[in-house]
Amino acid sequence: MDLSVHEQEELKAHLMATDESFRQMAEEHARLKRRVSELEANPHPSEEEMNEEARLKKRKLALKDQMIESMHQYRESHAA
Repeated sequence: MDLSVHEQEELKAHLMATDESFRQMAEEHARLKRRVSELEANPHPSEEEMNEEARLKKRKLALKDQMIESMHQYRESHAA
């Protein structure tokens, strides 16, 4: 059974408060999200900026996947 959005947010908040590794992933994800937004706001990006944006988006997605996996592992290990 999948978690509701509310349950996902509660689990994420719990892991942010209790799991240093998860917190570091979430903080890096947030930093990357801000930088990608900055790069996307540039109407005339250089080739270097476009490459940076693509690289950061890939890293951000990988972090999101890792965070989702951590949430699944936590749920499985704490299932009733």
